[in-house]
Amino acid sequence: MRKKIVAGNWKMNMDLAEGLKFVGSIDKYFKEKPSKRALVILCPTFIHLAGASEILKHGKVALGAQNCSSEASGAYTGEVSAWMIKSTGAEYVILGHSERRTYYHEDDKLINKKTLLAINSGLKVIFCLGEQLTEREAGNHFLIVKRQLEEGLFNLTEEQMDKIVIAYEPVWAIGTGLTATPEQAQEMHKFIRDKVKEKYGNDCAKKLPVLYGGSCKPSNASEIFSKPDVDGGLIGGASLKKEDFAAIVEALL
Repeated sequence: MRKKIVAGNWKMNMDLAEGLKFVGSIDKYFKEKPSKRALVILCPTFIHLAGASEILKHGKVALGAQNCSSEASGAYTGEVSAWMIKSTGAEYVILGHSERRTYYHEDDKLINKKTLLAINSGLKVIFCLGEQLTEREAGNHFLIVKRQLEEGLFNLTEEQMDKIVIAYEPVWAIGTGLTATPEQAQEMHKFIRDKVKEKYGNDCAKKLPVLYGGSCKPSNASEIFSKPDVDGGLIGGASLKKEDFAAIVEALL
């Protein structure tokens, strides 16, 4: 059975004290009520990683970062490398998020370079992809996602693909109040899995977790997660509220 995952992407929110307090509350919740099916991952900001790792180290919740540098080390002021993230105790890193692609002009080549560095540093990668509204309206959404897969991931070995979780983000449904229908999510998730199957074979495709990452909330999580190729969610705003985040995790039970 494929791993079910709910990952919380805090984005740029919460100062150090607020964040660590929140991590503690999430850790306590899932110690008392562990998820039987879902792996829960918290992805706070860089400043929270080391402290969060200490809080979570004996619990049921995994830790991830939101980005990493495209370089291993050196004179790159302001950057944080994959191995530095790994040294905090984090296990995952989000790469290729639509906000990184849009605001910081990260392309598939750069994201691929980061992905390989992260895997070689011992991290697992939550690899984001998805189309803009204009691309969907033009009927190009499958072409866009196919290109992101091919240029961002398809030079990995099958062994390296075991370190990948894919998150499909319909960019037009992030922070807009719009949400892809469960049918739209299933259609794209199946497309992604089929392309991975063509490249790496059925075993790789069957065990690859594909998450939905577009305005998932307690009110729609169960319906979205009920689709056969949707293996959980990459959660933005709702991950900043314990009750909402817990409810989304419980929608996978």
